[in-house]
Amino acid sequence: MLRLSAFSDRFRWAVLAGWLVIVAISAYASVGLNDLLSNRFDIPGTESTQVLELLENDFGQRGDSSFVLVAATENGKAPTPEQVKATEAAAARAAEVLGSARAAALQTSGSLTYVGIGTTLEPAAAQLKVSEMRSAIGPIPGVTTYLTGQTAINRDLQPVIADDLQRGLMITIPIAIIVLLFIFGTLVSTLVPFVFVLATIPTTLGVVWIAAHQLDMAIYVTNLVELIGIGIAIDYSLLVVYRFREEMLTIQRHKLAESGAFGDARRVPLDRAEVRAALDPTMRFAGHAVVFSGLTVAVGLAGLIMLPLPFIRSLGIGGVVIPLVSIVAAVTLLPALLSILGPWLARVRVVPTRVLDSRMDNETGFWVRLSDSIMARPWPYLITGSAVLVALALPTFWIALTPGTNAGLPPSVESVQGLQQLERTVGAGTLAPSTIIVDSGRPGGIWDADVQAAMNRLQNELRKDSAMSTEPTAVSSAADLLIKGDTPAARKRATAAGLVNKNQQYAVIFAASKQAYGSESAQELARRIRGTYVPEADFPTDTTVLVGGGPAAGVDFIDQIYGVFPWLIAVVLLISYILLVRAFRSLLLPLKAVFLNVLSVSAAYGILVLIFQFGLGEWAGLQTTDQIEAWIPIFLFAMLFGLSMDYEVFLVTRMRELYDEGASNGEAVGRGLQLTGRLVSAAAIILVAAFAGFLLGSLVAFQQFGLGLAAGILIDATLIRMLLVPAFMRIAGDYNWVLPAWVARILRVEPSPLRRSA
Repeated sequence: MLRLSAFSDRFRWAVLAGWLVIVAISAYASVGLNDLLSNRFDIPGTESTQVLELLENDFGQRGDSSFVLVAATENGKAPTPEQVKATEAAAARAAEVLGSARAAALQTSGSLTYVGIGTTLEPAAAQLKVSEMRSAIGPIPGVTTYLTGQTAINRDLQPVIADDLQRGLMITIPIAIIVLLFIFGTLVSTLVPFVFVLATIPTTLGVVWIAAHQLDMAIYVTNLVELIGIGIAIDYSLLVVYRFREEMLTIQRHKLAESGAFGDARRVPLDRAEVRAALDPTMRFAGHAVVFSGLTVAVGLAGLIMLPLPFIRSLGIGGVVIPLVSIVAAVTLLPALLSILGPWLARVRVVPTRVLDSRMDNETGFWVRLSDSIMARPWPYLITGSAVLVALALPTFWIALTPGTNAGLPPSVESVQGLQQLERTVGAGTLAPSTIIVDSGRPGGIWDADVQAAMNRLQNELRKDSAMSTEPTAVSSAADLLIKGDTPAARKRATAAGLVNKNQQYAVIFAASKQAYGSESAQELARRIRGTYVPEADFPTDTTVLVGGGPAAGVDFIDQIYGVFPWLIAVVLLISYILLVRAFRSLLLPLKAVFLNVLSVSAAYGILVLIFQFGLGEWAGLQTTDQIEAWIPIFLFAMLFGLSMDYEVFLVTRMRELYDEGASNGEAVGRGLQLTGRLVSAAAIILVAAFAGFLLGSLVAFQQFGLGLAAGILIDATLIRMLLVPAFMRIAGDYNWVLPAWVARILRVEPSPLRRSA
């Protein structure tokens, strides 16, 4: 850290210029980032992915890039033959825009006419065609048209998400400014964290832009980078700038005392050597804390990259880049800025001097009183705080998960309006039915009598299931087209309808459920199809049946991701523990930190259940939902575990520093809380504001994600860091700081033998 400090101080202008170039290139490159993002849920190696690949390779369509053209009559009556014909022609024009697309058989229900449009294009490429497709569809007299489907919805949601993000930033930034002005007391110091933000976020987006050319990146990744990036960047710069101000003030007071003069020490000028003298301990202690904080955040999010799911992996990539870029900026750009600005950081004061001086009072104040109270009575604080934490975590046992939901989508966009029209008329499961592919094992084999009989048995069982849609077309396959006789014309119709592939080896059965694909009902139906209906249909031994589509993909998504989740937790806990052992030079403190962080994340899960599933958030305008999106608990764990460690590192490293200087355990813990409590609270307020910005979003998934993050950070910064950590450390005494020599040798740090405090 000292070498980095010396480098950044010596080459401060070159470092600043280098960052300006990096930011400019990254900002220019990331302008087109949104066009590269999608909401694709591939689950490699699963049955549902095999179905997707067969649809693409043998039927010339991709289930994850499909569209649906919905035409609703304006008078609410059944469409006329002319309107049906015009809708069919419009679907053909839209299909031509996609090039490799084909329109499926047109269907009518009530006042609706709807037709699916398939394509072999990747989702990211298909969604770029949405505007052109709508222009090609054009107006139809007496009919309102909607181009919908998951690809169109993803495209339409991008500007909505961007607007939501702007609203979140409009709240976060003013709160951050107010908090920083209150903490620093001067305008110049307050501006430094925002310069840090302007450097780290564009750079992170530039890295994500590079990754998006190689991987499927989720549409949520920009929100993640921008809102969370602001919080992390301000967190780290706040700690470093505040410590630098402290070190400068100490030098200024010494100079003032040596001169025998009186006055405000902050106005004492410092030369270059003295600025460097303040920068070295700043980077040695605060910079060191930032590096370890960033690494713990990165470790948590790096675990997501190991998951075999592109959607989660893309969020992990976006997330892990944030702290890594922030670390690099914190050890290069930030010391260079501090070296350049130096004493100017205390200029343009907005908080009175007497208020700033009162914060340095070691005898009175909130943090002193709280610290003294905990040091005097640690057991009541530990027991009460632990009871509250466990009570908040208990509702986690009632959590219900969904791979995705259309509930809560903003009704202002065309694709969502079309979806809602379909849901009201033909059921919520229409857009994402179960897709069953029958592989007869040889070309032409799909027409064998035994295969056809088994397909009919399967369809009959599906139609009896209470979870199936009651629409006449809820179950459709090539077998339906052969009821009037197995003729060449019937076979040709089946192939033209996309229900049989060209060499007639494969056939498709579509089965639409009543409920949306992510509902528990639809998931259970997919499990019954795989586990009961397909085996009981008694297909010939050389025939293979694969079940995919929306509900089955949702089942695969949850099974796959939560099959790996326990291993992700184990890896993150182990690596974080090793990192913290090295950071704290202690065996006990990292164990306590890991345990409390797991409880903290569990409490955040419990709050999600209370607010969204149990409906306690309705008074605040939050929509009650039956399920929590499945990716949220996993990402909350990865994100909260790392961010919570930020405050642990900020707090405990200061206590370790005081203990190493000779303070007793009680003095180090109490004084450390006094010195860092204000910083941890300020950082938490900014992060909570950033995450609460998600609550203003139009998507329920964002609201769940934002509330979980905000609640987790708030619990961690108050209940855990302010109460439970100091109470535990007071009780543990000098055992907090023990690191055996053999462990120290492995980790290449100084050992810390047991020292009995006076």
